[in-house]
Amino acid sequence: MATIQTRGITKTYASRSGPVHALTGVDLTVEAGTVRGLLGPNGAGKTTVVKVLTTLIQADAGSASINDIDVRRHPQRIRSIIGVSGQYSAVDENLTGLENLEMVGRLYHLGRKRARARAKELIDVFGLAEAGDRPVKGFSGGMRRRIDLAGALVINPQVLFLDEPTTGLDPRSRLGLWDVIRDLVGGGTTVLLTTQYLEEADQLADEISVIDAGRVIAEGTADELKAQVGGHRVAATLVDPADMAAVRDIMLRHGEGEPRVDGSGRQVDVAVEHGPVALQRVLADLDAAGVRVHDAGIRRPTLDDVFLQLTGHMAEESDADDEQAGARRKRGRRDDHEDGGAPDGDTADTGSPGGAIAGATTGIAGPAPDGADAHPETGGVMTDDPPDGERPRERARHRAGAER
Repeated sequence: MATIQTRGITKTYASRSGPVHALTGVDLTVEAGTVRGLLGPNGAGKTTVVKVLTTLIQADAGSASINDIDVRRHPQRIRSIIGVSGQYSAVDENLTGLENLEMVGRLYHLGRKRARARAKELIDVFGLAEAGDRPVKGFSGGMRRRIDLAGALVINPQVLFLDEPTTGLDPRSRLGLWDVIRDLVGGGTTVLLTTQYLEEADQLADEISVIDAGRVIAEGTADELKAQVGGHRVAATLVDPADMAAVRDIMLRHGEGEPRVDGSGRQVDVAVEHGPVALQRVLADLDAAGVRVHDAGIRRPTLDDVFLQLTGHMAEESDADDEQAGARRKRGRRDDHEDGGAPDGDTADTGSPGGAIAGATTGIAGPAPDGADAHPETGGVMTDDPPDGERPRERARHRAGAER
């Protein structure tokens, strides 16, 4: 059964140099209880897909549904069954970890006792019991990420969206977060994960959709994608760059396609069909030619290998990112009202707890409780104006404090 499904969704932004097509017809089908990785460089459209599916923006065309619920027609129902953790940890540094999670629960109208109980449960699940009563400003990057992810799980979501969850984390914290995600999937949660790291998708995703220039250009398991660019690559690092011409000729004889030389002129690699056999032959020819190498070996394809093969360019930030960011900053608040969320690129709408917290008082979070007025556009909770000068996060804390 498909939990997430999109058909031909598009999104275009205006910019000084003309329209920027963030999405140009994205089709996705994600089965229940699986992890789907969205793999792509910065500016490919990964985050825009997440924002459409989490009701933070509306697609210009196409359809999207979660558990057969139409995202555009029933945004409040969608918000009641999903959790989202954005690219950056959006937590209140002046609150403790426990207080951050309790505040999210209160803004989802769980009630004080239930919100506190759920916060304590998540603190234990994420291994933060000893630090739960400390202000978040003293947390490491990995600990902040865990609090952020815990905030996305306060309502036990059926579907979890993770937008580059391990960006900026050290290797140990990254591995720890991977274990948490595996445990969630083992419990039946469906996960849509965006990432720039092939290794991360390889470790976590049942299937991967490669997205570039706003469209899906390839799909399959990690091994299937790697096979498209060659199962192995033979690589060598030369002692003397003057030998590069001879080494390239040797690589051409035993490889498939054009060898790649790095900027230093010392490292070269080429795709091969049978790694061990090709390596033996390359080493024999290098020895016969009197070429000295620091090292040589076989390696699996990297993210850059996949993207170079599929898109013709390396996996790096595209110029479209800057254009989109400028256009979206210019549109500013107008998109807030038109799309039901802040424009792409603003940190408040990443869907992480901070985005949900800020949105909870403007209709982004769960359904309005009985007796509360509904927002005319989003159907969410309408709240009284905060004290003069309060920002959205302060307004959220003000409201939670008033309820206490």
